[in-house]
Amino acid sequence: MRTRVAIIGAGPSGLLLGALLDRAGIENVIVERSSAGHVLSRIRAGVLEQGTVALLEAVGCAARLHGEGLVHRGIDIAFGDHLHRIDLHGHSGGRTVTVYGQTEVTRDLMELRAATGSPTIYEAAGVRLHGLDSAPYVTLAAAGVEQRIDCDFIAGCDGFHGASRQSLPADAVRTFERTYPFGWLGMLADVPPANDELIYASHPRGFALCSMRSPSRSRYYVQVGAREEAEAWSDDAFWDELRRRLPEEVAERVLAGPSIEKSVAPLRSFVTEPMQFGRLYLCGDASHIVPPTGAKGLNLAASDVHYLSEGLIAHYRERSEEGLAAYSTRALARVWKAERFSWWMTSTLHRFPESGPFGERLQRAELDYLVSSDAAMGMLAENYVGLPF
Repeated sequence: MRTRVAIIGAGPSGLLLGALLDRAGIENVIVERSSAGHVLSRIRAGVLEQGTVALLEAVGCAARLHGEGLVHRGIDIAFGDHLHRIDLHGHSGGRTVTVYGQTEVTRDLMELRAATGSPTIYEAAGVRLHGLDSAPYVTLAAAGVEQRIDCDFIAGCDGFHGASRQSLPADAVRTFERTYPFGWLGMLADVPPANDELIYASHPRGFALCSMRSPSRSRYYVQVGAREEAEAWSDDAFWDELRRRLPEEVAERVLAGPSIEKSVAPLRSFVTEPMQFGRLYLCGDASHIVPPTGAKGLNLAASDVHYLSEGLIAHYRERSEEGLAAYSTRALARVWKAERFSWWMTSTLHRFPESGPFGERLQRAELDYLVSSDAAMGMLAENYVGLPF
């Protein structure tokens, strides 16, 4: 098989890149090691920046998002048993975010790709990347048949554990990492949200987050130890702990219900530099991971795809190599700003075992300053709604 761009990974970044290339008339093939059903079973956050929404609009994949997504103009920060609203819209020049689940984004993009007829190979085993610095190709086995895909470029959109990042020569990249000493225990339940907007809560017992997927489905999180297991928590124990960490006025509005999904997500920051090697370009989690506190993971993947698609389109339409040559530099400039913001949100809102009383006082001072300073609220709002692509 021969194509122009081989995309490794059929998550939202791979599918979005495929859609942007399809619209530009650039032939591409997506290779995914899992089944389509497994890809859709991954439950992830879904706070979309306006830039991400604009990309979905550009490929004609935003109708259901606009019909079902929840546009938010602010968030609440809770501490000291009080809610403090941050006006994202007012402090960011009129910008907003949209709550729409990543699973739904993936589903919409899958349906779009099926409608266009562009090929996707699911359940691809033994995916390997070759010839990255000259004539790239991908080998795999699908339905027991060995296949080879020759291509001009490879886009690695297959996550941290995928074949793309693993194919980089060790001496060609540098990695930066921070592992946090806690995780998030998250629970999804079919109950109405406790609040119209997200609540980020800092409490002596630990961080908590009140989020939602729809007016009838809620997603809640509590900070737990890094080695905590979801199975150790009953639904009742989760609801009790969540309420303890929220202001009384919010705790009274939390409606309990049976969990649909419950899991513990570790928190870490990770960056690979550069994001390209030869004719391989990394996107999303294949190159960087952020703590979920700032809602940047999916949005960073979308901005990566934006930069890479621009470079590929310029290559084929104008025979210009400038966009591809600058891809890593452009993407990393935004990645590191998002890493900084996610680190700041995490550090400001969570309890760190080693901080001690002095650290706790500094954290409280940071929160007091945040909710009393227009400049501080403006910094949060500008970053939360998303820096320009």
